[in-house]
Amino acid sequence: MYQYDHIDRRLVEERVAQFRDQTRRYLAGELSEDDFKALRLRNGLYIQRHAPMLRVSIPYGLLASRQVRMLARIAREFDKGFGHFTTRQNIQFNWPKLEQVPDILALLATVDMHAIQTSGNCIRNVTADHLAGIAPDELEDPRPWCEYIRQWATLHPEFSFLPRKFKIAVTGSPQDRAASRVHDIGLHLVRNAQGEVGFEVLVGGGLGRAPMIGHVIREFLPKRDLLAYLEAILRVYNLAGRRDNIHKARIKILVKAVGPDKFREMVEEEFAASRDTAPVYDEAEVERIRAFFLPPRYEKLADEDVLSGKPSEFRTWYQRNTVRHKVPGYRAVILSLKSPNRPPGDITDEQLDRVADLADQYSFGMVRSTHDQNLVFADVEQRELYSVWKALKEIDLATPNIGVLTDMIACPGLDLCALANATTLPIAKQINERFDDLDYLYDLGDIELKMSGCMNGCGHHHVGHIGILGVDKGGEQWYQITLGGSASGTDAALGQVIGPSVPHADVAKTLDRILSVYLSEREEGERFIDTFRRIGLAPFKARVYAPAHQAA
Repeated sequence: MYQYDHIDRRLVEERVAQFRDQTRRYLAGELSEDDFKALRLRNGLYIQRHAPMLRVSIPYGLLASRQVRMLARIAREFDKGFGHFTTRQNIQFNWPKLEQVPDILALLATVDMHAIQTSGNCIRNVTADHLAGIAPDELEDPRPWCEYIRQWATLHPEFSFLPRKFKIAVTGSPQDRAASRVHDIGLHLVRNAQGEVGFEVLVGGGLGRAPMIGHVIREFLPKRDLLAYLEAILRVYNLAGRRDNIHKARIKILVKAVGPDKFREMVEEEFAASRDTAPVYDEAEVERIRAFFLPPRYEKLADEDVLSGKPSEFRTWYQRNTVRHKVPGYRAVILSLKSPNRPPGDITDEQLDRVADLADQYSFGMVRSTHDQNLVFADVEQRELYSVWKALKEIDLATPNIGVLTDMIACPGLDLCALANATTLPIAKQINERFDDLDYLYDLGDIELKMSGCMNGCGHHHVGHIGILGVDKGGEQWYQITLGGSASGTDAALGQVIGPSVPHADVAKTLDRILSVYLSEREEGERFIDTFRRIGLAPFKARVYAPAHQAA
C-alpha cells in the first residue's frame, strides 16, 4: 500500500492542529454554528440525530493491520464499541463526543489516516475494485491510479468548494466491482486497437433524488492525460453547475440539462484550451506510486484440493465466501459483515482487533473494505483456508451468505442519521429473521438487496436487484420497493418502482411474494435479475398487490 512520506504526514498533522483550534474556538463561542459547519465538514464530521458522526477515509479500501487496530481503539475508547463500514469503503463512528474529535484525528494521524474530504462539496474518497491486483479478469491494477488521483485531489484549491460533493471510482476489470457507472466520474482501464492501456471515461452517474447512469464521454484517454482531463471535467462542472438548489447541484444534473454530447464538447474544449496550465504527466511520479502496489512475496504454490475430508459447513463457506486468485495456491477471503446478529456493515472493536491479528498471520498484514460493506483478506494461502474459516467463525465473521439476499447493503437509517425518513436496521433484522434458511437462500442464488432510509440513497437502493427505500407518510414509516436495478458490469440499470409503498411490518412478507414469482418463473440457470429482465415488472406487481394479500 502507499506509504506516507514526511510531506504527507506534515499535511495531516497540521490539519489536525488546525481543527483542534477550530473546535476549541467553536466550543468557546468564538465561532458561529455556520462558520464551524464548513470547517467540520472538511474534516469528516457530521452532526447526526443523537451525536456527531465521524467518517474516516480509507482510500480505495486498503488498510494495514496497524490501522485496523487503531480503528478498534477508537471504537473502544471514543465510541460505543463498534464502527460502520460504508459503500464508499470508508468507516464511520456514530457516537464520538465533539470535544474529543481532534484527539481521534490525532490518533488517526499516527497511523497515516485522516478524515479529510470525507464530507463537504469536494472530491471525496476515490474508490476501487476490492479485488484490485488479484482478480484474474483484471487488465491492470487500478490502485496506483487511485492514489495518483487522491494526491492531486487532496486540498486542491480550485475544487475545494464545488457546487456539490464529487465521487470518482476506478476499475481495471470488466465486471466493475466498483460500481463506477453510478459515480460522478467512472474510470475504466481499457486497451485500444493499438494495444495501449488507457481510460474509458464516464461522467454523470449518481444516485440520490435523481438517480442516473453515467455516460461515456471518452472511449479512450491516454494515461498521460488523466489529470488534465479530470481538471477539464471539474472545471466545466465548477463553472456551469448549479449552486442555487442543493438538489440540482450534482454534475449529473448538468450533464442531463445540456446533454451528454454537448457536455463532452464542453469538456474537450476546456481540455484543449487549458493544455498549457494543466497538470503535467510525471511518469517518474507514477512509477514511484506504482512501486507501493507491487505484489507481495507470494510463495510458489500449486492450487490444491482444500475441500476433501472437510465438514460441509466449511465447504459451503468456501463456495460463498472465497474468491479465485490470479496466483496459484492463493484465494481471497470475504469476511461477512452481514451476520444476522448485527446491522449490515457494523463491526465491533474486538472483531477489528482480531481481524488485524488474522491479517498479520494469513494475508500479509493487509485488509480491504468493499463497497458492499464487507471486508477482504486478499492473499490467503489455500492450505490455510480451513484455519482462517475456524478463526473467523469464532468471531462471527464467517456467515456464508456472500452474494445472497441477506448480504444486503443498508445505510444506518433513522436510528442514527438526521436525514433519514425511516429506519433500515429493524428492517434488516426483519428480513434476516424471515429468511434464515441458508439452503433456501442458496436456491434463490445471487440477489443484490440494497436499502436506504431516505432519498439520498446511501444504501444504493436504486441499483439493487431489489431496492428498498424508507419514506415518511404522515409520521409513519413506509417502504417503496424497486426491482431490476444493477450497478455492476456493462448492464448497469436503475430499478423500477413496483407500486405503492408497503408498511413497516410487511416488508419481509412483500419480499417473500416477490421471490415466489421468481421461483415459479425462472428458467434453468437464471439469476433473479435475469428473470426480471425477461418477464418484466407486471408479474411481480400482480403478485404483491393481489387482493388476497392486500386484505391480509
